Amino acid sequence: MAAQRPNFIVIMTDQHRADYMGCAGHPFLHTPALDALAAKGTRFTRFFVSSPVCMPNRATFMTGRLPSVNGARGNGLPLPLQANTFVDLMRAKGYRTALVGKSHLQTMTANGPLWKHEIPDGLEAPGAGFEEALKPWLASEDYDQENIARWDSDPTAEVDLPFYGYERVNLCIDHGDKVRGDYARWVAKKGGDLAKLAGPQNAKPSDVSVPQAWRTSVPEELYPTRYIQEHACQAIDDYAADKDTPFFMSVTFPDPHHPFTPPGKYWDMYKPEQVSLPKSFYARMGNEDGVLQHAQRSDQDKGFNRDNTMVFLPVVEREAKEAIALSCGMISMIDDAVAAIAAKLKQTGLDRDTIIVFTADHGDFMADHGLLLKGPLHLQSIVKVPFIWCDPQQRGVPVCDAVSGTIDIASTILARAGLAGFNGMQGRSLLPEIADGADHGPGAHIVEEESQRALFGLPAPVRLRTMVTEDWRMTLYDSDQFAELYDLKNDPDELTNLWDDPASLSVRAELLARMVRENIRLSDLSPVPQRRA
Repeated sequence: MAAQRPNFIVIMTDQHRADYMGCAGHPFLHTPALDALAAKGTRFTRFFVSSPVCMPNRATFMTGRLPSVNGARGNGLPLPLQANTFVDLMRAKGYRTALVGKSHLQTMTANGPLWKHEIPDGLEAPGAGFEEALKPWLASEDYDQENIARWDSDPTAEVDLPFYGYERVNLCIDHGDKVRGDYARWVAKKGGDLAKLAGPQNAKPSDVSVPQAWRTSVPEELYPTRYIQEHACQAIDDYAADKDTPFFMSVTFPDPHHPFTPPGKYWDMYKPEQVSLPKSFYARMGNEDGVLQHAQRSDQDKGFNRDNTMVFLPVVEREAKEAIALSCGMISMIDDAVAAIAAKLKQTGLDRDTIIVFTADHGDFMADHGLLLKGPLHLQSIVKVPFIWCDPQQRGVPVCDAVSGTIDIASTILARAGLAGFNGMQGRSLLPEIADGADHGPGAHIVEEESQRALFGLPAPVRLRTMVTEDWRMTLYDSDQFAELYDLKNDPDELTNLWDDPASLSVRAELLARMVRENIRLSDLSPVPQRRA
């Protein structure tokens, strides 16, 4: 007997841009499993994150609420434990829930913040209990559950279940071959020793020159991607024993986020010589004093270290091609894992009742404008991500160009399960778009970012907002030094900043008004009023 409500598997990669799939037109990357999902489902071409960094966008995925509303404004700010998630709701409605892989709803390190609230000279500090606008809630071990240092020092460390609604968790913390958490214990049980296998100190010889890349000694069968594949398949086997009770599972891969460490055959599956770099790699932006030039020099001016930076890594041609080839190897390994998960669903007979969703938490510059990684520069390469919806029971249009994003995933899943969302969810169900391909939403998407790093010569935090429409991308920073406007239809490489172009002033004014209206529309409506005054 089929489950009354469908099962769901959401597969999420990390730092994976929208065009890095065969079905999205990549010139040499082979992703047959993802292509098969797209062939049977609906692939969105204008699907945007709510923030182009991990924690805030993952919190948006879980809540259907913007980072500025859900509390995880940027990396380093956890999703409050009192926040309702759509996984909480599904569990309350009878779904079995599981997380396999990376969570990153809480901070992964014990490193201190990069900025703090300053007390003006001559004024007395507010004192304990009054440091923040809300009474203390972060000063708790409950927000240390994904801290690598805690897991490394305590062999019994684990997350408290249910964890943001997940009643079953197999946790991966960090990226590449640096992953720890439940994964590290699995490696040890299989006889592996990450202290002797992982990291650049144990790497095999290679001639790769790009920073933050090494030929890992971790074998394929012990790499984090394989751990996630095996545990996802085991969960499917367990769920198959009771097909009348639906399940929801997040399968979240730490790759292809740097460091670039594809194991075994995936290391040299693709060659740098195959790579053609984007037009923007060789071109200067139209405004020579534009944001890109600040991005390329802001960290160097502060003792920039190419071997450990998380943002804005300027690269030469050879380095860019190496990074792209290695990223493609990491994606191919994930694709093989997706194939194994799909095969397990078919083997257990759950494929007829299971919707598979594929997406990513944000993108990577991948050589656009000479950069790798990410940062507060909202090029399409980091704000646009894959989104595939594959429903075996309700076939949709093959391709949808509607402007949509991560904020819409929760509402879409709940609607397909026949469940209403809680008050305050800001995303919309994409089921109408999946059915007919038309854009039933506002046609605009807001992207938020708050960076702890003092970039562009601005004091931390650097805050910015972007609005993307079908034809335009406009970005405003919290300083009048920087603003961007790009005609995506005629300038898809985002080479010419039209913000100060006299001929574009009317468009700029129209988009500014539209952005204000969108931000008003997205103002928090939770809680509902108790009474009339």
